Order: sequence, then C-alpha cells, then structure tokens
Amino acid sequence: MDGQQNEQDGHGTDAGATPTAGRRRVAAAWRALTRPGRRGPLRLVGMTLAVLVVTFAGVVIGVLAGGRVDTDIGPFQATLTLSPTTDGGGTTVSIPPLGALLLDSHDGPTHLTVRLGALDQGRTEALIDDPASIQRASQSAVEDVRAGVMRLGLRTVASAVLATLLLAALVFRDIRRTAWSGGLALLVVGGSLGAAAGTLRPQAIEEPRYEGLLVNAPAVVGDARRIANDYTRYAEQLQRLVGNVSQLYTTVSALPVFEPAPDTTRVLHVSDMHLNPTGWQLIRTVVEQFDIDVVIDTGDITDWGSEPEASFVGSIGLLRRPYVYIRGNHDSGRTAAAVARQPNAIVLNNSTTTVAGLTIAGIGDPRFTPDKNTSPAGSGLTKQVAEQVIGVGEQLATTVRNSPRPVNIALVHDPASAGPLSGTCPLVLAGHTHQRQVSKLPQQPGLMPTQLLVEGSTGGAGLRGLEGEKPTPLSMSVLYFDKDKMLQAYDDITVGGTGQAQVSLERHVVEDPRAGPPVPVTPTPTR
Repeated sequence: MDGQQNEQDGHGTDAGATPTAGRRRVAAAWRALTRPGRRGPLRLVGMTLAVLVVTFAGVVIGVLAGGRVDTDIGPFQATLTLSPTTDGGGTTVSIPPLGALLLDSHDGPTHLTVRLGALDQGRTEALIDDPASIQRASQSAVEDVRAGVMRLGLRTVASAVLATLLLAALVFRDIRRTAWSGGLALLVVGGSLGAAAGTLRPQAIEEPRYEGLLVNAPAVVGDARRIANDYTRYAEQLQRLVGNVSQLYTTVSALPVFEPAPDTTRVLHVSDMHLNPTGWQLIRTVVEQFDIDVVIDTGDITDWGSEPEASFVGSIGLLRRPYVYIRGNHDSGRTAAAVARQPNAIVLNNSTTTVAGLTIAGIGDPRFTPDKNTSPAGSGLTKQVAEQVIGVGEQLATTVRNSPRPVNIALVHDPASAGPLSGTCPLVLAGHTHQRQVSKLPQQPGLMPTQLLVEGSTGGAGLRGLEGEKPTPLSMSVLYFDKDKMLQAYDDITVGGTGQAQVSLERHVVEDPRAGPPVPVTPTPTR
C-alpha cells in the first residue's frame, strides 16, 4: 500500500512538474520565435545600408585613386581622368595654361577630363617633315583616344572593385558581405560607364564651351574647323616650300650683285616665331646653307609666355650657333629664363655682348600682353604705354653710349622703341609688326646715320596668321657685315603660305647710309 502510494505520489509529482517545464519550454520557444520577428528586419535593413555605404565609399575611393591613365594623342602627351559627378556627365578638355573646353559629350554620374600636356618635339617635327604623316596622325588620334578611354574604363573598374573589396573586408570581416560589396561595386561602375557609352554624343565637339583664356579663342584664332582645314593645306604645301629652301644657297651664289668676302660675318635675323615649329625647320636649313655665324631673335618666340611653352625653345640648342635674344611682349620672364638655359643662347636686357666680332646691345619689350584684351590694341596705344615703349629705347641708348666698345647692332622688339637710338649705332633690328620695313631713323646733326630693319614673322604669326584668306608668310633675313662690321647687304627670305608655292629671296645691297630722307616711326599697337 505504501509502495503504491509512493508510486502514485511520484506519478503525481511528475504530472505536476510536466506542465511547468512545458510552459518554460514554450516560453523559450516563443521568445526564440518572436525575437527574429521583432528585430530581424531592422538588422537586415541596417546591414543592407552598411553594405551600400561601404560599396559607394569604396567605389569613390577606387575611382579617384585609379581612374587615370597617361597616353599619347598625336603629338601631345595627354592624361585621361574619370571622376564621379552629380552634374550629369560631360567632358573637359584642359589645355594649360590657356583654359579648357567643356563638352556635353554624355550623360551619367561620370565625368571625363582630358588634360593635354607638352608637345613631343620629335613627333611634332615628324608631322611637319612628312606631309603624309599629318593625315596619318589625324586618323591615329581617334584610335589613340579610343584606346586610351578603353584602358581608362578597365582600370577604373578594376580599381573601384579592388578598393571596395579591401574596404568591405576591413569593415565586415565577413566573406559573404565582402562579396556582396564587390559585386555591387562592379554593377555600379559598369552601369555608370555603360550609361556614358549609351548616351555618347560625338557631335558635342562642334559646340564646345570655353573657359579661361580660351574664352577669346574664337576671336583670336577664328573658326577652329576652318583653320584646321586651312592648316592641313598650309602644312602640306609648306613641306615642299621648306624643302625648296635648300636651293637658296645655289640661288645666292648665282647673284652677281654682291659677293660676300671670305671675312664676311653672316647674321640671321628672325622674329615673332609665335610657337610655329615650322620656323625651326626653316631656321636650321638657312643656318646650314648660308653658313650663318650668329642668329638674332627680336622676340615673341612664344604666344602666351607660359611654362609649358618653355619646351619650344629647346630647338635653339640644336642650331649650334650663338643665339642672341630679347624678350617680346608675348614672352614672359619664364620664357627668357628658358632661352637663357640653352647652351648657345645669350639673353640681353638692357645689356651688351660681343659675338663673332659684333658688339650687340639689346633690351626686352616693357609690356607682357599675351591676351590681346589686356592690351590697348583695340583703342590705340595709350600715352602711358607709348611712353613705356619709347622709354626702353632711351634706356638702351644710354647703355649704348656708355658701352666701352662701339655697338654695331641694337635690338628692340617694337620699332617704336628705335627712335632714341638714332645716332648711337649704325643699325637697329626690330620685329613685332609681322611686316618687313626698312627705313632710316631721323638723323641728328653731327651723329652717325642709323638704319632700322624690321623683320616679318618667322613663324607666320602662328595661328593668327591663318585667319586671313592667305596665311602670313614665314620670313627672315640674312645680314652680311664686312670686316669693319658694317652692314653691306641683306637677303630677305620669304616662304609663302597657302596658294604661294614658292620660296623667294630678294637681295638688297646697302648704299650710302646717309642717302635718302628719314622715315618717322610711331609706336606700334600690341600684336
């Protein structure tokens, strides 16, 4: 009886305990079931946002770090850069220091920047030397851009995905979330580049917007497409013309009017190159064929006086002749410094030098006006500017008078500076006007007569020379000095532009410098 009672008590105890334990298990299960129900969506949303944030941060970091390639586009060294944007895409063609062209080339969250760097001198000269290479270069430039953009796209995708994976791995330390971030980055970058490719508008290059100094580009260089077409014809003909210069020496030797003596000093006068690389080809040919002793440059070797243009003067060293230079109004102090670094160059700034037996004095232009809008060219020279231009002539005249050796040649950029030099030396050389002019300065009683020779543009006035119906011809002069360093004769060499398929040489024998009436010289507007 007792056993049975105990057994029943035991069963009773278990029966009483079972509902309690069951309730605990049900409560635990309920909590387990209800916890995900209450907090799971919030965690999912939070984790999704975290993945998105990490992905976009990684994409931005990757694009900024790796979205850049260096490439060659024709004769230019260029840098292509992709960057994120919220302004709807587009392309910027940066041309330091002139400014930029803004093109509405495509839509999407990516912006392409094409930064044109320095001209490769070897490739530029190859284009000029070989007419066929100009056409090949124009065709290959398209391929250069296409290949560069493809490389840029692949590199940007790889950089963005890699940066995202690394960032996700550091933040999440979870393979699945890292993989999701990398895949999402690939989708974002690929989609952005696809949107740009799908909305590409090649015709946008015909309607650019200008920034910086290029705001004045249409006014300065005219219709870009017309000039491009004109320059193609110009360059093609110019190749033949430059080649014909090699025949000039034969022409000179056949001229009976003036026969240079063995002790004659030959000086080549050039001016206003304005960044035209064809001028160097012509200068080198004349230096070799005419056995030039000294090259004199009366300024405006560049157009804007900027640091990137400094590489243009590197051809001076290839001439292997003394190169005497003064600064023009388009040349900056950096330009003069770049010329001075050439091993054979001499830069004069209210100073003198003696080269090949000739004592030469020179002074730079007092103005620096690469942008015509900053100069008084539109409304005539102001009194202040005229005084500056004439004032440098007065400074140089003082230097010439104080020179321990008699000065044979004085150099100024603007012929308006030459007036005060009358009677101080027999010859003054100038440029600036892009037109040849030979005159005698007003003679002062009791002083020697002074002749003024103004050179045209050895660079054909650069791009400005293409604005007219006929491009400005390339011009330079060879001056012959006797053993007493007096000018005996000079040859004017002209290489014609489009429609003028000839190289002309005119020889002038200098007569008695005291003959003929004086020609007054007035200040010249900035060019």
